[in-house]
Amino acid sequence: MMKFLKPILIASLFFLSCLGVAQAKEATSAFWPDDAQLVISISMQFEATAQEQSDPGPFPPQEVGYPDTISPSWYQYGMNEGIPRLLDLWDKHDIKVTSHMVGRAVELNPELAKEVVQRGHEASGHGQTWTPQYSMSEEQERQSYIKSANIIEKVTGQRPVGFNAFWMRHSKNTLKILKELGFIYHIDDLSRDEPSLTPVGSDDIVVVPYTFRNNDIVRYTGSTAMTGKAYLQELKDEFDVLYKEGKQRRRMMSISAHDRLAGTPARVKALDDFITYAKQHKGVKFMRKDDIAKWMLRQDNVPKNQPRTFTEDLL
Repeated sequence: MMKFLKPILIASLFFLSCLGVAQAKEATSAFWPDDAQLVISISMQFEATAQEQSDPGPFPPQEVGYPDTISPSWYQYGMNEGIPRLLDLWDKHDIKVTSHMVGRAVELNPELAKEVVQRGHEASGHGQTWTPQYSMSEEQERQSYIKSANIIEKVTGQRPVGFNAFWMRHSKNTLKILKELGFIYHIDDLSRDEPSLTPVGSDDIVVVPYTFRNNDIVRYTGSTAMTGKAYLQELKDEFDVLYKEGKQRRRMMSISAHDRLAGTPARVKALDDFITYAKQHKGVKFMRKDDIAKWMLRQDNVPKNQPRTFTEDLL
């Protein structure tokens, strides 16, 4: 009897093994968790009150030597009203976002920073101050990230694994330093509408792309200033195209919400209306950026970028 059972047993084990491999390949070929057709990731900047004292905000610069009595209150609005209002909006829709936190802002507003994480959102790195990363020496840059990460972890209980540079501009050393310090992703890349991998030495760092066009600090200020209603329409139009494309390829929509801008009443209404619109579509998933990065690291169908080069290296 055993003589006949042995081949059957071997064949069964082989079949199950093949099935397991097929399932693994199927899992890694999926675009998104839960077979989502489109992922939306919202960034909530936690940075106001950490600006330089000389920063004029939206007001005309004033003569040197006179105290600025109004700009600080414009920034303070982000912490007094903006972040609390946005947190309530995320709760209303049961979605989680990524909060890019400046270390100094966390120091100045510890209870609010703690609340962000307690309500289920990601604490991501955004530098220690508003000093541009590209202007720092390698050691200054490294120490600023260490200090910022330590402060965020001490206050919120969560150590950041993602990073957003000041106005998205890195130094030549930024990605190397981030990898050394245990960061797994950064967002300062506008080259795709899907996550990708960038080589850093013998390893990779995940790019979870940020946005310029869906960025409130860009769309509500400058020569392309929009009303909340116009911004809502633009978000809907962008969503419609990416959602349709998401049937055939991995698509991600990024939205940026700055504390003192997106947290105003009319702009929160625009975000509220957009989220309501997006959730009416099947297969739409809102994700934190650390969860996106971790998902990408488990996949075998992620686009790979060329190693980063700089203009002076090409001369």
